[in-house]
Amino acid sequence: MMRKIGIGGDHAGFEYKEELKKILSSKGFDVTDFGPDSDASTDYPDYVHPMATAVEKGDLELGIAICGSGNGVCMTVNKHQDIRGALVWNTELAALARQHNNANIVCIPSRFIDFDLASEIVDTFLNTDFEGGRHQRRVGKIACQ
Repeated sequence: MMRKIGIGGDHAGFEYKEELKKILSSKGFDVTDFGPDSDASTDYPDYVHPMATAVEKGDLELGIAICGSGNGVCMTVNKHQDIRGALVWNTELAALARQHNNANIVCIPSRFIDFDLASEIVDTFLNTDFEGGRHQRRVGKIACQ
């Protein structure tokens, strides 16, 4: 079964987004690109809110959000009640975000890590499962009631 993944960000993440789409598609992922369509200055909420909504609704399994620092996209996606966005800058954090926090959107800081590392982070994130167990209790307490 083909896994459905969303990707979006801003002008600072545009180049990484374009390259990650190619890699993910070649690995058999169904990638929905939420934009932007160029590296012209733009506002990340315009692109990552719709992606987060699609993940939240279950239309997409996971998401990838990319901006310069990763902070803006992370803050934005985490405004959605059923989103657990994780700002990640190494593969260990990518694995832990999935294993312990059941993160469903990985947030990448394109200006602070090179593309090869970003690609490794995405690969780790997409191929690591949530461990459940004691972590499920904690994850269940994240959302505001």
